[in-house]
Amino acid sequence: MISVSIALLDFIPVLLFGAAAALLQHDLYGRMTRGAYALFAAGTIDATLAGLLKALHKLLYAMGVCDFQPLKQMFFPVQAIGFLLAGCGALYIGARKPKGGKALAVAAPPVYSGTFIFVGVMLAGLGMLYAGLGRVAAKLKKPAVVALLAVSFVFSLGMGYLASRDFTQPVMNWVAELVNVVAQGSLFAAALILHRSGLGETERFNA
Repeated sequence: MISVSIALLDFIPVLLFGAAAALLQHDLYGRMTRGAYALFAAGTIDATLAGLLKALHKLLYAMGVCDFQPLKQMFFPVQAIGFLLAGCGALYIGARKPKGGKALAVAAPPVYSGTFIFVGVMLAGLGMLYAGLGRVAAKLKKPAVVALLAVSFVFSLGMGYLASRDFTQPVMNWVAELVNVVAQGSLFAAALILHRSGLGETERFNA
């Protein structure tokens, strides 16, 4: 049985990721093509909402209200697609906004009943997302941001490994939550440093 304290802790990394996404969306607007920014914004919002739904399911279950499985089952595919979209958009960070160009279009991957396909989708999305942000950090000469992004990426991969472990043991739930807090906390810290460095200012970031 999941405790209420564990369920509440699950909201913290979601809120940290959402805060990091909000900062990046604000600062990167105007640094990307319209289509790429739309992908990045939609993807990060999608991933945040997926996390909130999963945390909500865990809280309702811990409180004995209900066990609404669709909230849990939709988390992995929805978040995987969100990271893929965000990653595709992040590859174009620094590209100039066209004055009248066509928007970048992409087709969402088909939905499968299994989860294996979403493992690859999520890994690809995370890789592109962190690579794009790392390139920006390197351009702004922010080694601390690169280090934080590396920590966040490694711990995010750790979450994938922990997903295959036995969560009937309470200690595993605590370990997973703490790993996720470190992953998303590092991402938020990186986004905050980039924000304070003037990422959203034209004179500080030449596309």
